[in-house]
Amino acid sequence: MHLPTPRGPVSARLVEDLRRAPHALAAVAPDFTGPPLTDEDLHLTLHVCYELHYRGWDGVAADWEWEPSLLRLRAVAERRFEGALRAAVAVPRGPAATAPAMAAALAALVRADDAPPLSRYLERRATAAEFREFVTHRSVYHQREADPHTWAIPRLGGAAKAALVEIQRDEYGDGRLDRMHSTLFDRVLAFFDLDTRYGAHVDAVPAVTLANNNLMSLFGLHRRLRGALLGHLAAYEMTSSVPNRRYGGGLRRLGGGPADTVFYDEHVEADAVHEQIAAHDMCGGFAETHPAEVAEVLFGAACALRLDGLAAAHLLDRWKAGASSLYRPAALPAAA
Repeated sequence: MHLPTPRGPVSARLVEDLRRAPHALAAVAPDFTGPPLTDEDLHLTLHVCYELHYRGWDGVAADWEWEPSLLRLRAVAERRFEGALRAAVAVPRGPAATAPAMAAALAALVRADDAPPLSRYLERRATAAEFREFVTHRSVYHQREADPHTWAIPRLGGAAKAALVEIQRDEYGDGRLDRMHSTLFDRVLAFFDLDTRYGAHVDAVPAVTLANNNLMSLFGLHRRLRGALLGHLAAYEMTSSVPNRRYGGGLRRLGGGPADTVFYDEHVEADAVHEQIAAHDMCGGFAETHPAEVAEVLFGAACALRLDGLAAAHLLDRWKAGASSLYRPAALPAAA
């Protein structure tokens, strides 16, 4: 995957440095100036740093992953991002540290969510061009689907670990490449004649999309945030089945056949089961063994809902204005 086009002074310096052999970055204070949840420079910087822990960048030395000066830069960006998240989301008073209480608290958070009705719009009204943009946004996550949450497995034990492994096993196709959710999503990209190469669309999407992905990496790469990572996954699983049914319906309305909609159809069935496992067995089991981290589980779930809502509002607002929801529409590569 090629290094992305910078979006500000910090990401510009970082990208230029990464083209060289690993070395200490200049001790320049990062000058992020935009709103921390949607700052283009901040979120591209974080995305570039985080990708070093996934598959990396073409032509970038692997030793950059643990370069101390780069980690210090990442930490500055993370503190700004996390601070804004903690100021932006309301976390209810922690429930009792029992599985039923945790599941009920997560369900209450989901019920209270008032995110814009993006899935209904895609089901009933979206044009092919709008649905294509939606798929482009989602590609940044779905092409690495399950990977960020897998960071939690070695950080857990007991019932929570067993439940997470059960969910992740399905995400990875039960060991079958053709059933991996990332593989199934490639069929959606192909339907819209979009490039299926990993990370091909990073340059095209805005910070509000990168922020959703950076959130998972932030939680996944810090053991102190393992509870937040579990809450994030639970929120995703608990808000997945109905929207995916609508996405599948919208794609069928636009001419998609069974092979094209299988990604969405698979999630309708799988996530209806995952919802209970994630809320009760995974988060509930974690709460019972780590009662001091109950609030962090709810924080992670609230962050997932908040950033998903911001992304949905961005897409719908841009489409309502007759504009593209992408950051750089011209950077959108077609299938090779």
